[in-house]
Amino acid sequence: MRQPTLRFGALAGFVTSLAVMALLYLGQQIARLAFVPFDLFDLLARILPGDIITLGIDVIVNIVSALGLGSTDAAAKRIEQITALLLFAMIGALFGLIIVWSAGRRPKDGSPSSSNAGIIAGIWLFVLVVVAEFALDRSALNLFGLLWLAVILVGWGTILGRILAPRRAADSEDEIREDRRQILLRLLGGSAGIAIAAYGIGRFLDVPDEAVGASQPLSAATATPQPTVSAPSTTVAEITPTRTELLTAEATGRENIVPAPGTRPELTSNEDFYRIDINTRSPVIREDDWVLQVQGFFDNPRNMTLTDMMAFPAVTQPITLSCISNRIGGDLIGTSNWTGARLRDVIESLGIQAEAQALVLTGADGFHETVVMKDMLDPRTLFVYGMNGETLPVDHGFPLRIYIPDRYGMKQPKWIVTMEAVAEKEDGYWVKRGWSREARPQIVSVIDNIAVDQPTGDGLVPIGGIAWAGERGIEKVELQIDDAPWVPAILRTPPLSPLTWVQWRYDWSPSAGRHKIRVRATDGTGALQIEEQSGVRPDGATGYQEKQISI
Repeated sequence: MRQPTLRFGALAGFVTSLAVMALLYLGQQIARLAFVPFDLFDLLARILPGDIITLGIDVIVNIVSALGLGSTDAAAKRIEQITALLLFAMIGALFGLIIVWSAGRRPKDGSPSSSNAGIIAGIWLFVLVVVAEFALDRSALNLFGLLWLAVILVGWGTILGRILAPRRAADSEDEIREDRRQILLRLLGGSAGIAIAAYGIGRFLDVPDEAVGASQPLSAATATPQPTVSAPSTTVAEITPTRTELLTAEATGRENIVPAPGTRPELTSNEDFYRIDINTRSPVIREDDWVLQVQGFFDNPRNMTLTDMMAFPAVTQPITLSCISNRIGGDLIGTSNWTGARLRDVIESLGIQAEAQALVLTGADGFHETVVMKDMLDPRTLFVYGMNGETLPVDHGFPLRIYIPDRYGMKQPKWIVTMEAVAEKEDGYWVKRGWSREARPQIVSVIDNIAVDQPTGDGLVPIGGIAWAGERGIEKVELQIDDAPWVPAILRTPPLSPLTWVQWRYDWSPSAGRHKIRVRATDGTGALQIEEQSGVRPDGATGYQEKQISI
């Protein structure tokens, strides 16, 4: 008998992995079962060192920028998903190779037949996948989910074992080569057919946000009777207005300033708001299945539903949120109307104890962060359940996320399922991986557009963009054309709130030729934006944005 080559085994494993991934996807769509390719990728992202993860993020962002693949967040997620699928296909190639190697050892080594080798390899793969799923604490690992994985993975090994059975020694090399080519073509066609059919059925069965309670009008979401909430037991002093807030209150003429063409809108739609998280796919949580588990130093700890959370006085704040990995001039920043309950109202109703010095919030994806006492008592800190008049979209944390003022998004867990009051502060998910402990926003100023094709009536070229500095606000934006002195832009003040970006505009009288335009901002404390270029890690990117244009 002639054993198949290792190359043939690897190719067979690679090709059949397409059908396996399709069946796993179908199970995920029909019954929310584990989708192993994405889960294995997510596990790698959690266990690899922070330096490697940061390198991976940089590579992905560089690819997106260099190839012009669209919005950074959406393109990056597509690349992550494609990488996860390719990784699983490579596992399939290794799977087939191992089966051929196991079955091809000399008889005196006690080598199993290819069929038995396939079954044994399938069992080992099942065990390893289950260990990985448990490490991720996936809820899909119920009895039916385990049985499904066993059928798919052990069945995969069994089928591969039969495909990789030895050929008769009497067959010529050409006959064997042609036979194996035909086998691979049939496998490729069959796997592709299964993949296409499963993808089509899966897309048809895809659960819309509204089916789980996400992206619903808040008026409808809050129409049900609300339980009585005990009044806060203590009074916390309000935050003293900042210099920028005072200046904003005195500002006039906002509506007389029209944003320059191409300037991003003041409010970002839910569809356009950036999404950055540690998941290949967002956790999907049904409102009826969700509770916030309350633990730790509370006098009256109790699990809370979304209805319980909505019973507290609702607060709506226009807020700008940015990812700490947003590059100079990047698009990982957005502004929305966030609606929720003040965190201090919630913890006081639960009777937070004097021993508690911080809260540890953990999401369904395992992401966790610590909220210190100052932020816990800040009236601007919200348990957020609404976004632009709707319950949170799935991708943005439904049913519950948090907003902590003057922090990058790395400090704002989504899909929160656990709140624990603890005596000592502990480092959050990204802090443990080498990112900023405080995550305070840098001063940001962005040129959105130089509207050469839309001049004003007197021939000036409008230039527009946004500037942001967290709670410090923006006092001034300036532009430099070529090497000329800096000139002030016009700000559309007051901004939507002291926590949002401000739009700016400058009408430029250009001369023919190529020009360099730079922008910088001064925050509400009088601090000038940092000119020195620095990368995003660990404290967020610094430097002036520069654009060049020919007139």
